[in-house]
Amino acid sequence: MRRSSTSMPPTAASTLSTSASPEPKKSSLAILKGLLPFLAPYRSQFILAGIALIVAASSTLAIPYAFKQMIDLGFGATGNQSSQHIDLYFFALFGVASILAVATAARFYTVSWLGERITADVRNAVYAHVLRQSPQFFETMQTGAVLSRLTTDTTLIQAIVGTSLSLALRNMLLFVGGMAMLFITSAKLSAIIIFMLAAVVIPIVMFGRRVRKLSRDSQDRVADASAMAGEILNAMPTVQAFTHEEIETQRFGTSIEAAFQTALQRIRARSILTALAILLVFGAIVFVLWLGAHAVIQGKMTGGELGQFILYAAIVAGAIGALSEVMGDVQRAAGATERLLELLSTSSDIYSPTPANALTLPPRVSSGAALALQNVTFCYPSRPESAALSDLSLIIQPGETVAIVGSSGAGKTTLFQLLLRFYDPQKGEITLDGVNIRQLDLQTLRNAIGIVPQDTMIFSANVMENIRYGRPNATDAEIIAVAKMAAAHEFIEKLPESYHSFLGERGVRLSGGQRQRIAIARALLKNPPLLLLDEATSALDAESERLVQSALEAAMQGRTTLIIAHRLATVQKADRIIVMEDGKIVETGTHASLVALGGTYANLAALQFHVHQ
Repeated sequence: MRRSSTSMPPTAASTLSTSASPEPKKSSLAILKGLLPFLAPYRSQFILAGIALIVAASSTLAIPYAFKQMIDLGFGATGNQSSQHIDLYFFALFGVASILAVATAARFYTVSWLGERITADVRNAVYAHVLRQSPQFFETMQTGAVLSRLTTDTTLIQAIVGTSLSLALRNMLLFVGGMAMLFITSAKLSAIIIFMLAAVVIPIVMFGRRVRKLSRDSQDRVADASAMAGEILNAMPTVQAFTHEEIETQRFGTSIEAAFQTALQRIRARSILTALAILLVFGAIVFVLWLGAHAVIQGKMTGGELGQFILYAAIVAGAIGALSEVMGDVQRAAGATERLLELLSTSSDIYSPTPANALTLPPRVSSGAALALQNVTFCYPSRPESAALSDLSLIIQPGETVAIVGSSGAGKTTLFQLLLRFYDPQKGEITLDGVNIRQLDLQTLRNAIGIVPQDTMIFSANVMENIRYGRPNATDAEIIAVAKMAAAHEFIEKLPESYHSFLGERGVRLSGGQRQRIAIARALLKNPPLLLLDEATSALDAESERLVQSALEAAMQGRTTLIIAHRLATVQKADRIIVMEDGKIVETGTHASLVALGGTYANLAALQFHVHQ
């Protein structure tokens, strides 16, 4: 299912860094409002949680009043009447506690469910959004940083939704209800408490802003460390070959230490915030209770009223202390939410037209697809001053096999990336079967193209699932058939569990040639009208290359094929050979005509065939 973000035109939001365009700082609550779309589908669960929350808070607030009645009426009575009053109020107290227990359990279950459900939704949304970004996004964003946001940041959101939000609402109810009961019990003492608490809140709020900034910095340092670790773990053969284990350990240790120091600052600031809140709040309450004790001595209050006032004061103080704790969680969650929403706000510069505007490809013909490039100029976003392709025009007929050769950096792979719309050219247009590829839905376009890349990606699944990646609904028999075509069946049969053998992360249990044959089988299974081969036989030995070349020749029948090859022996049978230099076509023809021409291709052929003699 395509998300709406893929139909958006490119915007300035396509960069993740906010430093380039400073915006006014938002409050933590304003940032957390960004989560509302994820909360909206679960209104009924929030209502149930709210009911349980109100019942639990009401039960808590009823307890001090029950104590007051027990003290003033129960202990104040005599004989059997005293015993009856005490029994009655103790039974009532136990009843209130029972209601509190059930309501609290219901609240805990409901909000915990909400925390887990919403966290899962956020992770799914972020992951789906990232998968639809163009390669330009991954030029600037490390995968480790994305993974950090998917794990660490979403865990913080889980804490705020599943725990902190409930605690905040509960303690706000207790604070409001407790303050109301304090005024009912003694308006004078309560007014003094209000005045003193107002003076207490200001420094707490100001200090809380520093905790929020430190929370964001802490998450950034963790993301940096994760990104570094992910990069190194994916390059372990290189690291070990150059004996850089110690160097990389030190680099990671330095990064982790930086994250620890930043986290330490956050912990220190939050500890000071907590201590400050508790000290100031309880100091104010103790002072007011001291005044209340004198009021009882002077007969202005009863013992039960003072007891009630003390309990409500404790509830209010506890609520404020809990809210200061929650404030720290809110600051951290705000930082995490800001990072996730920042990621979700990015829009790919490669976008599909809306369904209403998207065109479709004409019915497929047996000879393959027609391809045309007209005056195409393209510069990579990271190198805008250097054209990778310059005013390139090319027409390929259905069923034609065209080889593209040239030195590294000539623009061969760039051409494939434009055909797949990983990038769009700054000038010119590309058509597939007469339709501008920008007017095709991305899924439609890419379903029409099969590719065997030079750097083969093998997933940590079994052989069957790796090949089935080309067409998810393919049968086992179809998978075995294309494996035979790709000269992969024989070595697959020798694996411990044949087609059900797991290949390890990135296919570490296979040789380079075996990985490439799996990729060829995957592309053949897709059975597209346009086939792109990027050095498809570069990692094969002579015997495997002969087998795969024969299989590819059969597979090319009935489809248009573009081949990138440095080894000219693999392209001699192509219908046409195109020679590229500096993003331009400098020669075109058959192998024989280009050798006779005596130009760039002839020099490459003379060098390679001389070397191989």
